Amino acid sequence: MSKVICIMGESGSGKTTSMRNLDPKTTYYIDADKKGLSWKGWRKQYNKGNKNYLACDDANIVRQYIKRIAEACPGVKVIVVDTVNGLMVADEMRRSKEKGYDKWVDLAACVWDLVCEAYTYRDDLTIIFTAHTQTDHDEAGYMFTRIKTSGKKLDKICLESKFTTVLLSKCVDGAYKFETQANNSTAKSPMGAFDQMEIDNDIVEVMKALEDY
Repeated sequence: MSKVICIMGESGSGKTTSMRNLDPKTTYYIDADKKGLSWKGWRKQYNKGNKNYLACDDANIVRQYIKRIAEACPGVKVIVVDTVNGLMVADEMRRSKEKGYDKWVDLAACVWDLVCEAYTYRDDLTIIFTAHTQTDHDEAGYMFTRIKTSGKKLDKICLESKFTTVLLSKCVDGAYKFETQANNSTAKSPMGAFDQMEIDNDIVEVMKALEDY
């Protein structure tokens, strides 16, 4: 069973930047937002020539690539999908003229199946999904942050429920951090994996901490 991690956060909170220390030789980056990465020199690390970068917002194609990489590229140890919202929004826009409930069921199933399938691959593979967040207020005025989804169907199935690790990226006093446990959010991590509520924004260190889980 492969490991699956979700990094959620607002735009500019450091989701993509947290991938900066991954080894490009063993990482495949799927840029579903088609905006490029966020650190200097990334174009030399991730590109078509190196066969480790794909700009694509079609969830079905992304699923095919993940399956192919998992089965035929044993040297790839990490696959990043940045962001799952890029896939959701693109699918929604491609079907914008369609009417009816079925469209939203199909959209929910597409994303749900993508995440579920990610667990079925080899043990030495880690698949990282990034996601944008939205913050809601209840009647008492309390804020709660969760993964932003397209349509009420995905809200009902709760995408976070498919992950054992959901880290919330945030900027604290100018420093980029990960929130490891729920604090008015759907952030969570395995018991004992992290000693602190907030840790440095570095996915490599996160993966090391999760090696035994």
